[in-house]
Amino acid sequence: MDGGPERGPSGTDGPVPRRREEGAEAASAARARGEHTHGEPPAPGTVVRRHSVRGQVLDALRAALVSGELRPGEVYSAPVLGERYGVSATPVREAMQQLAVEGAVETIPNRGFRVVVRTVRELAELAEVRCLIEVPVMLRLARTVPPACWAELVPLAEATTAAAATGDRAGYAESDRAFHRAVLSLAGNEQLVAVADDLHRRSQWPLLNSPAPRRADLVADAAEHAALLDALMAQDLPVVASLVREHFNGSGH
Repeated sequence: MDGGPERGPSGTDGPVPRRREEGAEAASAARARGEHTHGEPPAPGTVVRRHSVRGQVLDALRAALVSGELRPGEVYSAPVLGERYGVSATPVREAMQQLAVEGAVETIPNRGFRVVVRTVRELAELAEVRCLIEVPVMLRLARTVPPACWAELVPLAEATTAAAATGDRAGYAESDRAFHRAVLSLAGNEQLVAVADDLHRRSQWPLLNSPAPRRADLVADAAEHAALLDALMAQDLPVVASLVREHFNGSGH
């Protein structure tokens, strides 16, 4: 009805919407200052930073596992590792729990985490499973993927060569997995990529008292990526199958 005061949703007069607007403006100003107001979730940046620290610690621990800095059979506590990486024990413990899920470490109550000791047989079994998964997929891709798509992966193969040239085992391991993920992703099966990547990562953990790979070995291993791309472009199926099997069984990469 004309001439009457405006009513709020609950039947109150007009000032209620204004108070709500003022409250929203105050909350917006508080968010702009980086403050957290009651009744709303924390600012996204806080969560990102927390997960970022955990992710960085996880990456550092994975690199230490691959390089042999974290030795198989040894027990490491979260507080000690936290001091090493300049963080609290919490993100280290969270990262170690993820590594436990992946099978890299096992929890030792009241002590910390023990790096799992790998055996030659386990690595051979991983190589066999990877062959069973990846050889048929790569043969199918060789028949169906245009050469131009393979050419786009050349920079990733070159990245493995560059990493191998430095003798950096952890850096090579990451670039190696990136190359294989890119190849398998062309199959369009995310579950396949995830399973293959997990097997790949497990195959990169060193054996107990195993010597660090020579730079020449890493360079030779990286060269197989370029050869594989050439065979895929040429649709040379026998060579593709042979290269993949030798790549897995010869180096574990």
